[in-house]
Amino acid sequence: MSKHQHLDDGMRRRIVGRLEAGQSQVQICREFNLTPSVVCNFWKHFQDTGSIERKPGQGRPRATTATEDRYLSIIARRNRGATTSQLSRDLYAATGTRVSRVTVSKRLHEIGLFARRPAVCVPLTSTNRRVRLAWGREHRDWSMDQ
Repeated sequence: MSKHQHLDDGMRRRIVGRLEAGQSQVQICREFNLTPSVVCNFWKHFQDTGSIERKPGQGRPRATTATEDRYLSIIARRNRGATTSQLSRDLYAATGTRVSRVTVSKRLHEIGLFARRPAVCVPLTSTNRRVRLAWGREHRDWSMDQ
């Protein structure tokens, strides 16, 4: 099992039944392909609380639901040139959920999409353009030796 998978209720009941029947934790670890700490912590939790239920989730709740995440991905795919700020405003208009552009960016990264980042550049004046073109024509035949 990977380190982030949780035991389902059926597996928890089987583990408790075998531990109460006298089977060792090491045998259970081998049989269910679990690390010893998982079985040990679960057994301690069961003995303390008498319940096989998991503790409630820890940490900050997500700002968006799975449905809102799907909506974000759809509008990001439809409008590939949209910035995260625009996508955030679109989500608010559609669902009433206000999220930051950083949250939108994280949600898009989770599914492998990236919002457009507008390039900040100073537009050239006609004089600058003319001078650059003249310089380029002048130095057209440059080689690495010169």
